[in-house]
Amino acid sequence: MRLVDISEFFSDFGGGVKTYVHQKLEACAQAGCEATIIAPGPADRREKRLGGEIIWVSSPTLAFDHRYHMFSRSKPIHDLLDEIKPDVVEGSSTWKGGWIAGSWTGTAARSLFLHQDPVAVYPHSLLSPALDEKTVDNLCWWFWWYLRRLSRRFDATVVAGEFFANRLEKFGVKRPLVVPLGIDKSRFSHSSRDEMLRRSMLRECGIDNPDAKLFIVISRHHPEKRLGMLMEAFGKVSEQIPAGLLIIGDGPAWRWVHKRAARHVGVKIAGHISDREELAQRIASADYMLHGGAAETFGLVVAEALCSGLPFVSPHLGGAADLSHPTYSEVYRSGDAAACADAMMQIISRDRHELSVAARAGSKRVGSPDDHFKSLLAHYEILAEERRTKVAA
Repeated sequence: MRLVDISEFFSDFGGGVKTYVHQKLEACAQAGCEATIIAPGPADRREKRLGGEIIWVSSPTLAFDHRYHMFSRSKPIHDLLDEIKPDVVEGSSTWKGGWIAGSWTGTAARSLFLHQDPVAVYPHSLLSPALDEKTVDNLCWWFWWYLRRLSRRFDATVVAGEFFANRLEKFGVKRPLVVPLGIDKSRFSHSSRDEMLRRSMLRECGIDNPDAKLFIVISRHHPEKRLGMLMEAFGKVSEQIPAGLLIIGDGPAWRWVHKRAARHVGVKIAGHISDREELAQRIASADYMLHGGAAETFGLVVAEALCSGLPFVSPHLGGAADLSHPTYSEVYRSGDAAACADAMMQIISRDRHELSVAARAGSKRVGSPDDHFKSLLAHYEILAEERRTKVAA
């Protein structure tokens, strides 16, 4: 099978998309699938990488982030597709890249892979819970109309979680297929728990009491992650019991996050940790994970927490909600600080050892990156066969 991914947001200076694309190239090579990534770049260029190929198409830079480029013309990409003659074309953007993939006139099967729920990321984050999510969705009718129209150009719409798939189905988006993402389960383990590290993290939070509860947040500093709300909820909890909150991550809202953290005793902003082994040890050595993002299509850090035996508190919406279960987590009304604080107090009141054992059992629900790509390619084989049968008829 030949697969072409028209990857509008791939950049060698990027983060998550770059990691995912590299994993895809390696997985396809191992499966005997010829994979090509077509991405916007500063100049036309082709290179072999990780058993596949990346083709850069000369494109203008994004005005607000010069690390990225944006497709401007369809013809160069359509010409490349005519040359490659793929069995499956994947569009991984709802914007120009998606329309380019969907408008090509070749006979290949087409998949629209949605890595983001734009309505949840922006309107929900800004307007909820002041307005309920249903009202916000209705106000964004124009986007759902746009997405339905785009999805009709594809054979299926691939997403990483059940929650998002159900949302898309409700709004009439064509044929949602769930292909969960995966994590490196060998790295995240309860065996990495270290009591000395736990106490050290509490001291980072300014807490000397070893019996204090330690909550950890792993999050990009962005409004959709609702870090301000999490700190407000923690403030309510820390008024009742000794506790620390360690926030790991960085991002565009870092100044605002640091200012908010300065208002609360027991909150430490630890910044970005690039060493994955250190990150895994810190997750396993905390008492509970606290999560605020309700717009994710798959809860990657929550999956890492599960594999680390870490109970968690999460919103009732999004990818984290897909992974929640009463035996090892508590959920709260998304964006509601008081409800989040109540959920935190509730999980503290439960037997942590039992919660941790249940979390480790729940980690069986989480697959690896290999599991993800095997499932994805199996779906694409089916789509390609369906398209070949349709063309032959």
